[in-house]
Amino acid sequence: MAKEHYTDTIFYQIELTARYCKMLGSQVFEQFNVGLTVEEFSILDTLLARHELCQRDLAKLILKDRANTGKILDTLEKKGFIVRKLSMKNNRPVKLIELTEQGIKQTELAAERISPHYKSIKEHIDNTDIARVGELLADLRRILHESLKIQI
Repeated sequence: MAKEHYTDTIFYQIELTARYCKMLGSQVFEQFNVGLTVEEFSILDTLLARHELCQRDLAKLILKDRANTGKILDTLEKKGFIVRKLSMKNNRPVKLIELTEQGIKQTELAAERISPHYKSIKEHIDNTDIARVGELLADLRRILHESLKIQI
């Protein structure tokens, strides 16, 4: 029986796919002059979908360490897309991140600009396959999450 190499595993296939997605995202954001990086857009879109997040909760959602998340938030704050407001959470002071009107507009504009490109790619794959792959990836992430000791 032939020895299985890491490059033959589903994990490597997912890693390669993620790299392609990241490269595509960078190209699309640059091509359509979105004015944001993929990472900045991911944070803004996450904040648009979820409210009352602090830096730690956001870092957990996007799987980035708090330091990198903080650097991106600093940039977004300088651009006027977010504000951080002092609040209390579990009897501790935290800074909650809120989108500004400008941040909401920029996020929606970016989504509007990139959406047609991503839709054109999805047209090559059956919708049921896309849904099934999404479900399988969510299951795999859940299993991996239970196996990992993530310190964010």
